[in-house]
Amino acid sequence: RIHEYKRQLLNVLGIIHRYEAIKKMSPEQRKKVVPRVCVIGGKAAPGYEMAKRIIKLVCAVGDKINGDPDVGDLLKLVFVPDYNVSTAEVLIPATELSQHISTAGTEASGTSNMKFAMNGSLIIGTLDGANVEIAEEIGEENAFIFGAKAHEVARLRGERRNFKPDPRFDAVVAKIRSGAFGWEDYFAPIMEAITASDYYLVANDFVPYIDAQAKVDETYRDQAKWTRMSILSSAGMGKFSTDRTIAEYAKDIWDVKPCVVPQPK
Repeated sequence: RIHEYKRQLLNVLGIIHRYEAIKKMSPEQRKKVVPRVCVIGGKAAPGYEMAKRIIKLVCAVGDKINGDPDVGDLLKLVFVPDYNVSTAEVLIPATELSQHISTAGTEASGTSNMKFAMNGSLIIGTLDGANVEIAEEIGEENAFIFGAKAHEVARLRGERRNFKPDPRFDAVVAKIRSGAFGWEDYFAPIMEAITASDYYLVANDFVPYIDAQAKVDETYRDQAKWTRMSILSSAGMGKFSTDRTIAEYAKDIWDVKPCVVPQPK
């Protein structure tokens, strides 16, 4: 699902920041950039207007970046329409970095992060939902954890009126408002939401997010380290197997006993 609390918007803002940084680089500096293909998939509920605007923003930013010869293959952004299980079966095994960046305390659980981690993808995310349990099992050192903690969210929301966003955040917002990606009037409510009340703390977590992304780049350059983290991440995911989950549900929730299959004599 596309939802404000899941903060696909934070991902898009980070991509714009990356795009602008690449545009300002010299040809020599660009040789050191870690290439990225960013894939976003999801659906908006029929009546969820803001989610539809976010999808349009993803597509508009993708059109701009993908058609810019200055950037070339250093950065691409693709929105996958009609994302479903069949599509996931193709994308998940090919993914190297999976983003689970909801505002802490808002995600009930989430299972896609489990699927990605089991298939070798590293996680960049907040300590929210299943990320908390995954980090406990695989070790935070084998993921890229950032952002406000759940117990901090209420205080940060209360202080939001006096919060001064980082200039890099303001620059991305100004870029969207300027019409650089078109549709500035259509995107205006999104910008208003993250510069006024900013209920999901997009501005607060923006700098920790781009710092975590910089750490991703640094780690990816060391392929031995990246591979080690990937192996340890997958190897630590045993707790989330269906065998353990179903056995636990049967014991604690359904109160059913296993029916032992008789063994042939």
